[in-house]
Amino acid sequence: MTAPAVSVVICVYTEDRWEDILAAVASVRAQSHPPLETLLVVDHNTALLDRLAAEYKEADGPVRVLPNAGPRGLSAGRNTGVAASKGEVIAFLDDDAVAERDWLRRFAEGYADPRVLAVGGRTEPVWASGRRPSWFPAEFDWVVGCTYRGLPPGRVRVRNVLGGNASFRRTAFELAGGFATGIGRDGDRRPLGCEETELCIRISRARPDAVLLIDDRAVIHHRVPEARERFAYFRTRTYAEGLSKALVARSVGAAKGLESERRYTTRVLPVGIARGLRDAVLARPGGAGRAGAIVAGVLGAAGGYAVGSVRARRGGARFAVPPVEVGG
Repeated sequence: MTAPAVSVVICVYTEDRWEDILAAVASVRAQSHPPLETLLVVDHNTALLDRLAAEYKEADGPVRVLPNAGPRGLSAGRNTGVAASKGEVIAFLDDDAVAERDWLRRFAEGYADPRVLAVGGRTEPVWASGRRPSWFPAEFDWVVGCTYRGLPPGRVRVRNVLGGNASFRRTAFELAGGFATGIGRDGDRRPLGCEETELCIRISRARPDAVLLIDDRAVIHHRVPEARERFAYFRTRTYAEGLSKALVARSVGAAKGLESERRYTTRVLPVGIARGLRDAVLARPGGAGRAGAIVAGVLGAAGGYAVGSVRARRGGARFAVPPVEVGG
């Protein structure tokens, strides 16, 4: 079977990440399975749009720079990229991450089965300080956009992929529409998320036999700035996750919207707390801090979920699922 042509979408919004953006594009252009094209979608920043257009005007390889055609935010930027793309598969890479050489090859292999509509990968943190903070539990690496302890290894079927390192078959967007706007990040607001979770659940509902995979050999390395190594960000991000999960549950129902989270909370996190307490007893650095951070993270997310649920019931928190005019 011929490997599918892959379009890569990188959504960008600030010149502060200029070097990161260039590194992300360079890693895509160095893939063992070359992309059909790389699309840089600029989120309502004219100066960055013009600078990137000049940077890649005469670049080797198909790099296209285009403005976000929708409202400010990551979801609308991704939808813009999907609509403009030409590949059978559309992959998404964060603007502050670099992909390993076989990233796209591993994605492409997953689509040999025609039932597969999405393939995600493994995201490793690159800490700005040079090392993981001793108090930061690996079970909460999703806080900094990375693969967390508790996900199964290998190539496995999952409910949803993680958006910063993911790919979708074009037909998934034809079946289910685009990423929901009003639920994820928009650059300046609270660090919300879950737009990819909501999309994946919609895909599975639109096509019940759909298969969604994570292949941990599809690896990217994601930069974690110093501000996100602090407990203040950890607390804010877990609370925001609860807010986002409430929106997802409101849309698709709590049974499906919290299916994976129940296993994570009841099985993965208690083991993490026990591990942290054991390390504390053995006088290993950060053990008590990690156990405490897990408890704080659960409480933060639960608080956000409670507040978000009330807002959703009162109609104060809404998001929209736009149809996407799929290119190709």
